[in-house]
Amino acid sequence: MKGEFELAETDIIAVSGDGIEKARQQIEKGQLSIPVAYGLSIEQMVKLGLYVSEPRSPQETDQPFPEPGLFVVRPDGTIQILDISNAPFARPDLEGILRGLKFVRENGYPVRGTHKM
Repeated sequence: MKGEFELAETDIIAVSGDGIEKARQQIEKGQLSIPVAYGLSIEQMVKLGLYVSEPRSPQETDQPFPEPGLFVVRPDGTIQILDISNAPFARPDLEGILRGLKFVRENGYPVRGTHKM
């Protein structure tokens, strides 16, 4: 869906807790053509509000890692959409996210969930 997000004037960046070698392997395996940042520390994962898991086996990975998170950041740095999961099975529907982004832009839709207790 990279092209569709580009048409919607949305930059995509993947961020990983993996080191450079494992990140390179995943880029090659997935044939990714988007920027991929790597080496996210546990402290950074926690600061972002991500759930951090221990590997279940050496085949999974060799270090704690973040569960999925999606951040849609407006040009002014405000978070428009935030989706954080505690399991790899609950990833956001990217087609729905794209439709939402288009709606936000076309209708000047405000950032929601700003009420704090």
